[in-house]
Amino acid sequence: MAELLPGTLDVLILKAVSLGALHGYGILLRIGQISGGALEIEQGALYPALYRLEVQGLLDAEWGTSENNRRAKFYTLTAAGRKRLKQETESWRQSVAAMSAALSATAGEV
Repeated sequence: MAELLPGTLDVLILKAVSLGALHGYGILLRIGQISGGALEIEQGALYPALYRLEVQGLLDAEWGTSENNRRAKFYTLTAAGRKRLKQETESWRQSVAAMSAALSATAGEV
C-alpha cells in the first residue's frame, strides 16, 4: 500500500468523480481501483474532503439511492472542478517529470 502524499486527496477525489457520479463509498472504491489497489483512503479523511470540495464549488451533490437501496449523496464535478482537475493534473505531471529526472541523474551528468 502506497502512502498518500499530502495535498493529493482532493485531486484523487476530483479524478474519481470525473469518471462518473459517485457516492462517498463509491469514491473510496474508485480511488482504489484507479490506483491499482495502491491507495486506500480512510472514510474519516474522505467525508471532510468531500464537504470542503463542495463548499469550494468544485463538486455538486445530489441525494439519490445507492446500489444497495440506501439513501446516499452522489457527487459530480462542476465546471470549476473540471478546471481544477486539469490544473492539478498538469502540475503533478510536471512534478513527476522533474523528480524522475532528478532521481535518474548520474555522476557523469552533473
